[in-house]
This record gives sequence, structure tokens and C-alpha cells, in this order.
Amino acid sequence: MSVFAYRQGELHAEALPLSRLAAEVGTPFFCYSHAALASAYDEFSAAVAGLPSMICYALKANSNLAVIATFAQRGAGADVVSEGELRQALAAGVPAQKIIFSGVGKTAAEMKFALETGIRQINVESLPELRLLDQVARGLGRKAIVALRINPDVDARTHAKISTGKAENKFGIELGHVQAAYQEASGLAGIDVRGLALHIGSQLTDLEPYRAAFRRVAEITAELRGVGLTVDRLDLGGGIGIAYRGETPPAIADYVRVVRETVGSLKTELAFEPGRWLVGNAGILVSRVLFVKPGASRDFVIIDAAMNDLIRPALYDAYHAILPVKEAASDAPVKRFDVVGPICESGDRFAEQRPLPPLQDGDLVAICQAGAYSAVMASGYNSRLAAPEILVHGHAFDIVRARPDYQSLLARDQIPDWLGAGSGRPGQAKGARGAAE
Repeated sequence: MSVFAYRQGELHAEALPLSRLAAEVGTPFFCYSHAALASAYDEFSAAVAGLPSMICYALKANSNLAVIATFAQRGAGADVVSEGELRQALAAGVPAQKIIFSGVGKTAAEMKFALETGIRQINVESLPELRLLDQVARGLGRKAIVALRINPDVDARTHAKISTGKAENKFGIELGHVQAAYQEASGLAGIDVRGLALHIGSQLTDLEPYRAAFRRVAEITAELRGVGLTVDRLDLGGGIGIAYRGETPPAIADYVRVVRETVGSLKTELAFEPGRWLVGNAGILVSRVLFVKPGASRDFVIIDAAMNDLIRPALYDAYHAILPVKEAASDAPVKRFDVVGPICESGDRFAEQRPLPPLQDGDLVAICQAGAYSAVMASGYNSRLAAPEILVHGHAFDIVRARPDYQSLLARDQIPDWLGAGSGRPGQAKGARGAAE
């Protein structure tokens, strides 16, 4: 049974009715299930058992500290793409030696912090980055442990905006330049190059792109070893999809079978970086209907969540199932609605002409599969307060990220004294920046 299921006519998160959570924390809010997070991680861990591997949760999917800690306590490492994510991983209890720093645009300051922290590995994506990292490492009197990220030029068959392994994408080193880059890396005093990394995209529902990419990394590994270079680590990335609208994602056991068939004989350490697959199904966004608005050509359900809370439909035309929290009768009539938010953008729309049972002002709805790339991509557009995040554990729940208040919103800004806007205002500027004393 799903952790989000109807019981006695109401949608629950584990053992808690969503109406109770809404009454206590207000709407909109994100709700995560600890049971779903733990179950997904345990399934992945069981599938890779027997391989010399490490699971590094990709924080970009959901960087809430409670989510990271759930995985850390089960033995997970972390895949991070910024100093902020690195600090979050450490704060949530991920050991530094289990952290991999990925990303195409690391700064010298981020490199320095990563080296001082003693993380497991930095995935380097270009020669300019490699040379800067060498300079930073030598300045610290250290060697940076590195994997070179290759671009295997494989079509992941996913949305163009989340495809990362084709030649025209910004990520990784082109196949024809890998050997020269690896040889250069092996000769730099501040670099200890240990292996290769790749990540071809997100929300993959087909194993063949993985098979093609892993075969290419196996071929490159053989070529590098053939000229006397050491390759003892492979970072295979993540990207396995989930079902949003009838997709049939590959079973983890089948994915691991492809790994064994393509790179299993290379006798390297393996790193996996799942994100969406671990958290996507473990979260929902709960919102309240503000108005049901009839129109000349279509009818609208206006809810109190908006594109600043969940941007995926506006950004990717992504589909998310929408369920009424109060279970509809089996014979309830169905009508088509546009489900929209209150933001002053026509793109603030969660669903277009979605068939739904009757809804009324004040009803609660749940937007499903909102555990990944949802709260983590939220903004403060229209000066809206961020939705809080809730973690449910059986009959209990905790607010794991609180909704901010309007005072903290106002305190972010400063009004210069010379604007003469009055006194006693939040964040008041103390004087002209850079002015002579």
C-alpha cells in the first residue's frame, strides 16, 4: 500500500490524515514520508549489494536536512553541486569521505572548502576547471582526488532541459579529449586522478541509454589502462525515473544488471547518485482550494499553492497527479478544470483541463510526486512565503522547515538613509556603501 492512501474516506500520509496536518501547519505545505524515503533507499541498497559500491544521494533533488539525515543514517553518502549543498550534507551527518562534489562551474572558494573538508572526490568537467583545482590544491599543500566527467554523447531520451549526456550539453569532457585530459591530470602536482564519472540525464525510463553510456565508459577505461594510466573508480551518476503519468521506469534490479554486464568486470569502485528515484514518490504538496471559478470557455480551480512552490509544470510542462484529500464517491461526476495558482502569470498552472471530481471552496487537494525538484526549486516570487516542509513518521510528524514570517521577508532588504523613507524600518541601511568617512 502506498504511504499516501485513502483511509476512511480521507487521504493520509502514513497514519496521519492530511486534514489534521493542514489544520496544524496551514496550507500550502510539503509533506514527506519517512517510511517512503527509507523503503526506497533500502531497495536500492539491496539491489547493489555485492558490488564494490557506494550510494551518494543527489542533494539537488531535495536538500532538506531531515531528508538527507534519513539517508545518512542508513549509510548513504552525498552527491553535491555547491558549497551550500556540501555544508548541508555535513550538517545532516554525511561523513566527508562519502561526499562527491559534482557540477560544471565550481569556484575556487568552493574547491578550497571541499579540499579542506576532506571529501571523497571532486568530479572535474573541463580542463580549465582541472587547472584551477590543481592551483588551489597546491596552494593548500594538498592533492585533490579527482574523477574526470566524460560526455558520452548518448541521448537519454528524456526532456531536453534535463538531458546532460549529449555532445551539445554543457557537461563533461568530450570523448575525443578524455585521454589527453587524463594524461594531463596525472601529471599535475595538485591532482590525484582516480577515475571517470558520467551522468546522462534525469527522469530516464529506458535502460538502453544507460547501456550505451556504460559501454563507452568501459571502452575508455580500457584505453586509459592500455597506456598505463590508473582507473580504479567509476561514478555512474543517477537519473532513474519515476512514474508521473503512466511511465514504466526500469526496476532497480534490471538497472543493476546492466551495470554488471557493462562495467562489472572492470574491478573498480562504483558510485551511484540517485536523487529523484529516492525522494520523488515520498513527497506531496498539499493545498487548499480558494475559489472554483466558472469561465466562458473553461472552468478554473484556484488553489493557494503556486508556481513559486512547485515550478515543474510551468518550467517543464511536467505532469503531477492531483487528488482531492476527501475521497470522492465512486459514482461522483467528473468535470475538466484548469488547476491554477494565485500568481500574476498565466503560466502559474498545475494542470490544464484535468478531469476532477466536484471541488468546493475550502477543499484540500494533494499534488503528487512532489518529493523531488519541488520545494528545492521554490522561489519567493510575488513575495510569497515559502511553504513549510513536514516529515511524517507513523502517527507523528515534525515541521522540518518552517514557514517564514513577513518580518523576516522585510528584514532581507535595506533602504538607504538618503531615500528618506522614515525610521524604524526592518533592515535599515546604516550609511552609503563605499562613501568616504
